[in-house]
Formats: sequence, structure tokens, C-alpha cells
Amino acid sequence: MKNKLLIVVIAVCCLANTGWAQKYEKMDSLSYSLGVLIAQNFKQQGLEAVKPDDVSQGIADALSDNTKMSVEEANSIFGSHMEKIQKDMHKDNVVEGEKFLEENAKKDGVTTLPSGLQYEVLKEGSGPKPSATDKVTTHYHGMLIDGTVFDSSVERGEPATFPVNGVIAAWVEALQLMPTGSKWKLYCPSDLAYGERGAGDKIGPFATLIFEVELLSIN
Repeated sequence: MKNKLLIVVIAVCCLANTGWAQKYEKMDSLSYSLGVLIAQNFKQQGLEAVKPDDVSQGIADALSDNTKMSVEEANSIFGSHMEKIQKDMHKDNVVEGEKFLEENAKKDGVTTLPSGLQYEVLKEGSGPKPSATDKVTTHYHGMLIDGTVFDSSVERGEPATFPVNGVIAAWVEALQLMPTGSKWKLYCPSDLAYGERGAGDKIGPFATLIFEVELLSIN
């Protein structure tokens, strides 16, 4: 979402900075058409409430290198607002995930870490624990909280090898706590999984995920 909007705004900046648009006799029409495209993009992303005068001022200030905030500040404000819009749009996923984790934390054998990640030891291994820079081989079975399977090396019959620090945050944290040979069940809050983006057709935005993970070896 954010990328689409930024591409349109960058296009405006590039046209003005390079002087390319000056080659056209109808510069006003070109400028207006870009405004229409930006507004259409705003509507598609739920940003109808923006103030056009302020948007116009922001573009003008940026083109003259006289902005009232840094690009980093602008990205932070915009990102936070877009995340709020996404949460509102997918409120059911957020509420269901929070309720599930709250109830799950009460079950015997479930440990809740400060990050919010929950795990249950299904089998305790006795081998070494991997570090973030190690590669590991695992078998896993991934599910939504309603039991829908979205990915499974177990069902494929082929374990997966990858860097510990190359997967979702929940796995990065859990794998470094697991002795080799262990099998854990992970209950992953959305912010430690795929967050507002979701993944593929089955994992929606702000989805809480469950994984059964068996750490076979450190490579």
C-alpha cells in the first residue's frame, strides 16, 4: 500500500525536478492529472480525510528542500497511520488473535515470553542450541488458529533448511531457545509473524499463527 502512494508522489517530484514536464504545452493539465491520480490512490487506501492544501504544501516544500519534518519523520507518521487503517479494516483478525492468545496462555505447559510469543514443549531435545547466524534444518507444520494448514514440510515429506535469522521473528526467537532434537509448538502473535502484510492467499493481515517445529540439526 505505502509503496503505491510513494511511487505516485515520487513521480510528481521527478517530473518537477528534471524539468521534463516543461516540454509539454499543457503543463497545467499534466499537473492536474497527477493530482487526480494521487487523490485516487488516497481513496483506495482509505485516506479520504487528508487535507489537500497540506498535501500540496508538503509537495511544494519538499521540491524546494524546505520541509518542516525529515523524510524519516514523514515515513514514521505515514506508516503508523496506515497500520492503524489496516488494523481497523482487519479488526476481526486482531480481536480473534488477542482472544486466542489470552486463553491459550492459561493452559498447562504453555510458556509466554516477554515478546508475546508462546510455546509448548512437545519433545525436549538434548543437543546444542543454534545462534542467530547458524543455518538449521527443521520439520514444521503451520496452521491458522482455526486449524487451517497453510504450509507444512511434514506433509511435503521434505525438511527445510534456512538461516535462523532469515525467518519470521517468532521463529528467530524460538529456535535460539530450542536444543537440537526438540519439537515445540509455537503460538505466534501477528507482530512476530507477517503483521499487517499477511502472506500468500491463506495468511491474512494481523493473523495469529501456530507452528509445530522440530529442530533436526544445526548445519
